[in-house]
Amino acid sequence: MKYTVQTHRPLFVALHCQEVGGKNYEASMTHVDSFIKELLSSDAMKDFNRARVYLDKNYKSQEQFTALGCCYFIHESLKNIQQFDFKAKKFRKVVGKEVCSDALPSTATLEKEKFPQDYFPECKWSRKGFIRTRWALADCAFDLVNIHLFHDASNLVAWEKSPSVYSGTRQKALGFVLDRITDQRFERLPYFIFGDFNFRLDSKQVIESLCSTASMQTVRSTDTNEVDKLIFRESDNDHKVVLQLEKKLFNYINQDVFRENNGTQLLEFDRELSVFKERLHELDISFPPSYPYSEDSSQGKQYMNTRCPAWCDRILMSASAKDLLPENEEKSITYDNIGPSVCMGDHKVLLTNQPLQLVCVCEFRYTSDILVKPKNHSKVLLFF
Repeated sequence: MKYTVQTHRPLFVALHCQEVGGKNYEASMTHVDSFIKELLSSDAMKDFNRARVYLDKNYKSQEQFTALGCCYFIHESLKNIQQFDFKAKKFRKVVGKEVCSDALPSTATLEKEKFPQDYFPECKWSRKGFIRTRWALADCAFDLVNIHLFHDASNLVAWEKSPSVYSGTRQKALGFVLDRITDQRFERLPYFIFGDFNFRLDSKQVIESLCSTASMQTVRSTDTNEVDKLIFRESDNDHKVVLQLEKKLFNYINQDVFRENNGTQLLEFDRELSVFKERLHELDISFPPSYPYSEDSSQGKQYMNTRCPAWCDRILMSASAKDLLPENEEKSITYDNIGPSVCMGDHKVLLTNQPLQLVCVCEFRYTSDILVKPKNHSKVLLFF
């Protein structure tokens, strides 16, 4: 983050996080406050005199806990910025620094929802939901939505049919979010929704493509007779194993297929967003699958053999936001991940530099963070 801030010299920084506290959140949640305190006082953020930090840390409330975090930092030279009060239904000037976690459900400057329990696979609670904030810079107003959708619990279940049952669950949850942020309670504004969508490739069809000349062996559990693993072997070449598939194992013989040409030959199997083609828009993908990267610090480019690599992390926008893109600049826009050789956990952070004209006043660019710096007196430049 320090490098990004120093490079772009932003006036407005927004960080969207999922799984605050990590996988072992009960033991690790205490470290979150220390991290935020260090971030607020860091040298990179010394010129940011206003901040809003929202952390959903209350894991004891399973009905509401999403483990989402949103951090917004405003530079001292940015004078005209307001945040929306969803209870009073009006914008308020942003003053000072505030960190909110204990009373998040009652906080007026955001909307946070966990998905209804019947949306969760087997109705078991997990940390999935969304947070919306609304901002105004000069005459430009827009929503930012942090989201975390459901993952594939089992590679074997995902393989059973096309599209998978998990794809249907994510579709239902994303539809829920879009309906909520566009309902009649508030004025509809352009919105940008980015986070961990957990979008996966069509497992059945991508495996059939990768293993088109292989024969499949089914191995069943001796106790339950349920499928325990699938082994795909080449018909010749000493019957070499091409792919071994288990509940949490996706061991494919050649990971390069996911990296060569940024894995674009597999984009035909990336179909989950197509259901929302009238409501959500995205730039052309030209980066490798963003998940599941190795968490070994020496293996920044390597995928783990746990899941089929997929473009889980996305930057999406409403049709009204898409209309703000200057047509003559669309081909020059970058949509990419950052730190391609650096271990950043199992997900890679995404970056775009898409310029958007908002009522001829603001020019926007998007990355996984929002970074803003003045271009001239009538424009502001943002990065997500």
